[in-house]
Amino acid sequence: MKGRDLTVGTLLTAYARRISLTWLMILCETVLAALIPLFIGFAIDGLLAAEHDAFWKLAVLMGGLIAVAVSRRIYDTRVYGTIRVDLGKAQTERSTGLPVSTLNARIGMGRELVDFLEETLPLAVGSAVHLVIAVAILAAFSPVLALAAGAAAAGMVLVYTLFHRRFYRLNGELNQETERQVDILGEGRVRAAVAHFLRIRRLEVRLSDAEAVLYGAVFVVLLALILFNLWFATTALTVSTGTVFSIVSYSWEFVESALALPMTLQSWTRLSEIARRLNSRDALAAAES
Repeated sequence: MKGRDLTVGTLLTAYARRISLTWLMILCETVLAALIPLFIGFAIDGLLAAEHDAFWKLAVLMGGLIAVAVSRRIYDTRVYGTIRVDLGKAQTERSTGLPVSTLNARIGMGRELVDFLEETLPLAVGSAVHLVIAVAILAAFSPVLALAAGAAAAGMVLVYTLFHRRFYRLNGELNQETERQVDILGEGRVRAAVAHFLRIRRLEVRLSDAEAVLYGAVFVVLLALILFNLWFATTALTVSTGTVFSIVSYSWEFVESALALPMTLQSWTRLSEIARRLNSRDALAAAES
């Protein structure tokens, strides 16, 4: 990371081998999880016909999913813990001339870059795989079901674009206030500290309100998809009970996976503001002095 901006991309390239292994496990875990509703449908039809092969295949699939999921989480804790230490060291070396309050806040913000790699980005990758599988299986049942899912995804992205600038601005104001915290507390004035906490609370409330409205709008779009696919599967298609279950399950899986998109975009908006702050001129000047 020496001589490079501290960004998510820098961390990805600096630790490419370690992160690629965890991503491989994420893909395996995601594919196995995505197949479960389909195999549940097969098992339902099989058990209703007094056949157990599909039931045991479902059990093996679930066992494999558990093994991969546990192994990945054990590995992730160690890899991303090391990255946090190295990032904190790099920030300290570059920012020795910054006020302690600012440095302390930015080290906390820097950890959010690693949190994004460990938590948000794998969720986004896994969700993208789930989306592709869900749409492909829905398309196999009927192209209309897949088109409905695509329309819902487009509507969700459109909703988020209306909130992007507001999220960026509010996160910038919140980060700016956080950088001042140690200095304010160091003054020992209770009134100033309380005013600081109230400003943070006000900004957090405004962020939370924006998130609530965003996700409310997204849920309206996605739940409309569920209702449409359920209606279409039961009135326009001639399929078995297990197939109807699979259609509804994959429609719901699409909804759950699609919700990761606004979460990822929102996190990326915040990280964009943080990266600008970490690599701002005052931090670089401190590193050069």
